[in-house]
Amino acid sequence: MRALTVDRSAPGGLRLAETADPIPAAHQALVRVRAVSLNPAEFRYVLPQAPDGAVIGWDAAGVVERAAADGSGPAVGTAVITLGLSGAWAELQAVDTALIGALPEGADPGVMSTLPVAAGTALRGLRRLGPVLGRRVMITGATGGVGRFAIQLAVRGGAHVVAVSRDASRTEELLALGAHDVVDDPAAVPEPVHGVLDTVGGPVLPAAYQALGEGGVLVMAGAAAGTDTVFGPGALLADPARHHRSIATFFLMAEGDIDRDLTWLAAETAAGRLRPHIAWRGDWADAADTIAAVADSRLPGKAVLTLS
Repeated sequence: MRALTVDRSAPGGLRLAETADPIPAAHQALVRVRAVSLNPAEFRYVLPQAPDGAVIGWDAAGVVERAAADGSGPAVGTAVITLGLSGAWAELQAVDTALIGALPEGADPGVMSTLPVAAGTALRGLRRLGPVLGRRVMITGATGGVGRFAIQLAVRGGAHVVAVSRDASRTEELLALGAHDVVDDPAAVPEPVHGVLDTVGGPVLPAAYQALGEGGVLVMAGAAAGTDTVFGPGALLADPARHHRSIATFFLMAEGDIDRDLTWLAAETAAGRLRPHIAWRGDWADAADTIAAVADSRLPGKAVLTLS
């Protein structure tokens, strides 16, 4: 099969090359990949550690070519989206059936490939906040893939959404997604929030924590800032007016059994009730510049590679 393989001598560290087909375990289906979407974190955390010849990648959409030997998961011929720790950037991918979602008939695989990591993180991260109906929820990194989906899902859950973005030119865009308020600094909120979904880390996280009201929860779902998070002296001590606040870590790949969530997210997107933001879409053989833009976090939206 062909795949984008790790090659330190190639521009961007990736080369389209022939490599061995994956051999699925009993609980895995073999998927013929039609499209993949890229995440900056793959370049930030995975690519630097991967050996030459490895096939990485988390998000993909395609068709089941061989069903799992243990009888779990979708049947041969089912259109699916997949989530995995590796292997997505290839013509064939072996995927745990607990990480495969079924697609509605006629769904666009390119659009659907944007969902697993970004929408899955938004959905599961918001659930960690508990019920949000009638409550104030803050979303940091609001213009990112996770942030955009989180705004839409939190609004669907009945929350008053405060979006945090340093890019003032995208305020109208965030309001159109359903955000009620858009601020450039978590400290700028006029009243406390019930929960925070933070994808930025760095100096944003302590400021977002201080915006929590009594019993509030901050879920750490990313670290796009790429810098250390430092809490000043006394920042984590109990506040008489806002106590019992907490910080929860989150890692989507450790959640498991998200097949139903992926199927639901796909159906909502196909019906137009969830809107991904695709900034570039094209053939994987012509994507070198786009891959570099994603690696440098310069692309204002998702990049989708179609497999020719």
